[in-house]
Amino acid sequence: MFADHATIFIRSGKGGDGHVSFRRELFVAAGGPDGGDGGKGGDVIFQVESGMNTLGDFRHKRKYSAGDGEEGGKRKMHGKSGEDLVIRVPEGTIIRDKASGKVIADMSGENRRVTVLTGGKGGVGNMHFATSTMQVPKYAKPGQPAKELTVDLELKVIADVGLVGFPSVGKSSLITACSNARPEIAAYPFTTLTPVLGVVDFGDGQGFVMADIPGVIEGASEGIGLGIDFLRHVERCKLLLHVVDVAGTDGRDPMDDIRVIDTELQKFSEELAKKPQILVLNKIDSLQAEEGEEDPVEKIRKAYETDERPVFLISAVTHEGIRELLQYVMKRLSEMPREITTYPAEFEYEYDKGADLPFTVEKTAEGEFKVEGPRIEKMLGYTNLDSEKGFQFFQQFIVKSGIQKQLEDLGIEEGDTVRMYGHSFEFYR
Repeated sequence: MFADHATIFIRSGKGGDGHVSFRRELFVAAGGPDGGDGGKGGDVIFQVESGMNTLGDFRHKRKYSAGDGEEGGKRKMHGKSGEDLVIRVPEGTIIRDKASGKVIADMSGENRRVTVLTGGKGGVGNMHFATSTMQVPKYAKPGQPAKELTVDLELKVIADVGLVGFPSVGKSSLITACSNARPEIAAYPFTTLTPVLGVVDFGDGQGFVMADIPGVIEGASEGIGLGIDFLRHVERCKLLLHVVDVAGTDGRDPMDDIRVIDTELQKFSEELAKKPQILVLNKIDSLQAEEGEEDPVEKIRKAYETDERPVFLISAVTHEGIRELLQYVMKRLSEMPREITTYPAEFEYEYDKGADLPFTVEKTAEGEFKVEGPRIEKMLGYTNLDSEKGFQFFQQFIVKSGIQKQLEDLGIEEGDTVRMYGHSFEFYR
């Protein structure tokens, strides 16, 4: 089943915790710390899969997680890294942050493989924290937490030329007549229910890709009909062929059809409405001018034709005028840049690199309470405890970091002494 939109939850792997252990061997009276480092968590990677043309697989599975890193071990053993998760998507898929709508990655052009979430770094073991004054460190650094994100996947197919117009104006017949595409064709509205790609081959390596999408009708920008859901698939196109039933075989006015489609394109996207466009007047084999009435072709030329928006007459049934149209399209494309339109990345995952530093809280034999560890050293390094504002920040840190709760769990009472790297405080709630 074709699907061009999906929402999924992704999670990278958590970093493995560093290990706390001490060397214990015969004839080694006081072995030093030998706790090993934790393994790195797995990354979440998106990769373009050749031959894949739908996001239908994501309808059945919505949560994706990479592997967690393993904890370090004794004897300086390094924990095993978590397994990376590779998510395969069709070319042209745009990955957006669900909350902000910002583009994380556009899987187009040279972007064949992109790491969207990196796994957490493994924590370091207690062997790294031994110093001349701290020879028995009883703490290790925990692994960085996993990163989590809900993302929208949006498929915008990649084609050089896009066909737009009302249902049953002959878009599918045109792409069949000039390419290798074989869409279903019938004399009823909305025959085309999914985007169809066809390759127009001129030989000698020359050619272009054409996209046919479901017909657009009036009110499409308000959710009526099918076409507006698929207009995203012509946003990358360099050139639009606006196909019109000039014979009015379904009783519609071709002049009015052009006006409606122009309006709907403008409502959908100003960028799409500004794309170079060719008016293709189809079904000239069925055109019968009424006596005394102005030729509909001339009416359209007077109202809509410009140097930038030429008019071509064709019959997708008899193939009349198609070769001339394709030659002109090829000429226009040769004057345009060959690069694929891609959307730049706007989103960067924010991560607090200091929040995971370790600390320990313990009660000494003297009845005092000692708080130490790299996280405490870092906080004291940038906090001026002599200033009122600095001391307020210090008090908030004690609460938010969970230190106060750990002190209370150890039975601290008001007036008890808390020591932190040369600083002594009396505890008060």
